[in-house]
Amino acid sequence: MIIAVDGPTASGKGTISKRLAKHFTLPFLDTGLLYRAVGWTLRDQGGNADDPADALAACIFDGTLLDNPGLRSETVGGLASRVSIHPEVRRALDKRQRDFAYQPGGAVLDGRDIGTVIAPDADVKLFVTASSEARAVRRFEEMKRRGEPANFDDILADILKRDERDKNRSTAPLKPAQDADLLDTTDLTIDAAVQQAIALVNARISGRHDKDPA
Repeated sequence: MIIAVDGPTASGKGTISKRLAKHFTLPFLDTGLLYRAVGWTLRDQGGNADDPADALAACIFDGTLLDNPGLRSETVGGLASRVSIHPEVRRALDKRQRDFAYQPGGAVLDGRDIGTVIAPDADVKLFVTASSEARAVRRFEEMKRRGEPANFDDILADILKRDERDKNRSTAPLKPAQDADLLDTTDLTIDAAVQQAIALVNARISGRHDKDPA
């Protein structure tokens, strides 16, 4: 079973995806970390995130980099959003994501284009969203917990910029798949959001089985 979870930054899709993977005993991939690894590598190389050639060169990185907690920083997240608009970068990372998705038994992947590009025939597609203000509050509180300097207005402005880039890039823009189930987490606790996600997955699985020939 392949579960595709898409949505904008700080919507809760990462935590929801991890919990779905645990609940359904499936391997999990946070595809955003791949783009963050590119951003990290590009920064180390002194490249320009807006230059396609520099961004493509940064797609070659050691897989152990994905375990680096520094990838979660706001600076690296901003670089990831910028490099992700380049078609060359997306093509370079697509195969890695597809191989993970289509491994025997399936997987859970979260990102921006899993249900539309990476695994368009996924068994379940969720699009997790929340208001920009709610997402900014979550990111602000997350940064404060990590002891990082945080300014709410700056965080909100950055989220709006990322949304604009993600939705309007020419290749694999952020949008729900036509057959995706929408999950708005604006007013939900994470536990409530996870329970709704599990219910949506079960409903899709049940519907699929009901249509299978006896």
